Amino acid sequence: MTASLTVRVADAADVDSLLALVHSAYRGPSGRQGWTSEADLIDGPRTTRDLLAADVADPAITVLVAGDLVGCAAVTLAEGASTASFGMFAVRPDVQAGGVGSTLLSAAEENARERGATAMEMCVIDRRAELIAWYERRGYVRTGETRPFPYGAEGVGEPRGDDFVFAVLEKDLRG
Repeated sequence: MTASLTVRVADAADVDSLLALVHSAYRGPSGRQGWTSEADLIDGPRTTRDLLAADVADPAITVLVAGDLVGCAAVTLAEGASTASFGMFAVRPDVQAGGVGSTLLSAAEENARERGATAMEMCVIDRRAELIAWYERRGYVRTGETRPFPYGAEGVGEPRGDDFVFAVLEKDLRG
């Protein structure tokens, strides 16, 4: 599938389809079948239409889509910053483990480099050991830093626990 997979920048017309994709991968019934699902950890929506539309419109954020919306990822790079942030990474559950995620991650890293970033960071719920290991196999390392989970924030859902934290991972994009 990845040999012919194209990656492009999302636009406003993609927002509804992106919202459905993100929910299917993270929270939907089909998401429980995917290995990246958070459905057993967090209830409720992963994002909202308004938040997603704002991300697509924000010049500091590049939302990438793979193929016919089989995957997406966001790269945020504030003006003057050298470290980009990777997030909103979702691959449709029925095509996971087929190379879509690796293709998207590589495209996101290239996008960050082209915009002047020398490093990419991401925050992953610390109890997602399998997902963290996947990122580590792609060159990301734990920084040792943790960040608080944004309990109560719009578009993060309702965690099934009060002890969630994010592990911060980073990759040097210069080499």
